[in-house]
Formats: sequence, structure tokens, C-alpha cells
Amino acid sequence: MDNELLKEKLKDISILCVEDEDGIREFIVSTLKYYFKEVYEASNGLEALEMYEEFRPKIILSDIEMPKMNGLEFVKRIRQNDLSTSIIMLTAYSNEEYLMSLINLNIDHFILKPLNSKKLNEALSKYIERNFSEQISLSENLKLDLSKRELIFEDCTIIPLRRRENDFLNLLYKNKNAITTYEQIEMELWQDKIMTSHAIKSFIKELRNKMPINIIKNVSQAGYILEQ
Repeated sequence: MDNELLKEKLKDISILCVEDEDGIREFIVSTLKYYFKEVYEASNGLEALEMYEEFRPKIILSDIEMPKMNGLEFVKRIRQNDLSTSIIMLTAYSNEEYLMSLINLNIDHFILKPLNSKKLNEALSKYIERNFSEQISLSENLKLDLSKRELIFEDCTIIPLRRRENDFLNLLYKNKNAITTYEQIEMELWQDKIMTSHAIKSFIKELRNKMPINIIKNVSQAGYILEQ
């Protein structure tokens, strides 16, 4: 994506850069300041967790191998209560098993080291595509229009949704590579109310009845996952 377009889209968004090597962190932060209004930095996972709690950035760009608390543990802490913050990981490893462990943590994107401007541009462009598009594809022939709260089936059938239904499908989509747990659903959608077992079952049943195809898969005693 063109740098100027990226800058326009990202100018009001905050980002946290987590990297223990001073020289690399300085380079990344300097580059990020071209795009972002607010850039925070930390040199390890423990410091990053404190920065996250204080500033709540929209994006986190983090290394993995760091002192005090590594990047994976840092992300695990974040994902206990937060599925919406976008996370980009820097890694020197490219084997499939290792990368799958990142996917299971609901990582939005990973960048293989060494980092350069092109790789950073690609990662930020993917963030734009995911977060600035009003329509997301739940399956090959089913889309969700987040702003209109509508399902679009085969580009012709429109199915109106209530706010919670819209938010639930968006939550499954954001967490599509992992199980969305009952605890996450309660925290994100029920918030300060108690979500009973009967309430979630009734909610899912009613939503499934609206949908032309069933893509909501129940994982016994765990939660739900988007079946694509």
C-alpha cells in the first residue's frame, strides 16, 4: 500500500513497539512515527504489559525473545481479556509448528526477521484491510457488513442482525484461528451482566435460525469457532 495512504489511515491510531535491542527498537520507533500519531516503546514484556495497561494501544508490534518476560508470555497475558487489539510479532523462526503456536494466540500477522520497511508496510497494510473494511467474509458465500449489521448471502440475500449478533460474529471472525471461549463471549458481549448457560444457548440457536448456512461450531465445554 502507498505510504501516504497508510499514513492517512493510521494517523489517529496508537501503537506499542516492544523490542529489547536498543538499536533495532530505535529504528522501528523512528519508522512508526512517520505513520502513527502516538508511538509507545518498551524493552521487555514486563515493561510492555505496564505500557499496555496504561495506554491501551490499538496495535502491538512485539519481538519474542526478550528478558524478564518474553513476547509469547506477554501476548498470552493480553489475550486473557483482550481479543480486539491487533498484534504483530517479530520472529526469527519460520518452522510450521512454531508459527502455528503464534496463530493459536490469535496473532494478526508475523514478520520474519530481519525487519525492513517493505515487511513493515505489508503488515500495516494487512491491518488496514482487516480493520477499515466494512464487510468481512465469514465463508465463501456469506459476508458480514459490520456497519449495517447485515449478513449478505451469495451477494443477494440480506439478513438483518441485532447488535449483539453482529458483534458475536465479528468476535468469531477476529478469533477465527482459535476457540472463542465462553468467558471471552461473556466479557465482550454481556459485559457487566451475567451470561447464563441458557442465555448463550438461546442466543446461538436464534442466530443459527437466521443464517442461511451454519458456520458456528460448538466446541464442547469450551466455546465456539467459525467453521469456514
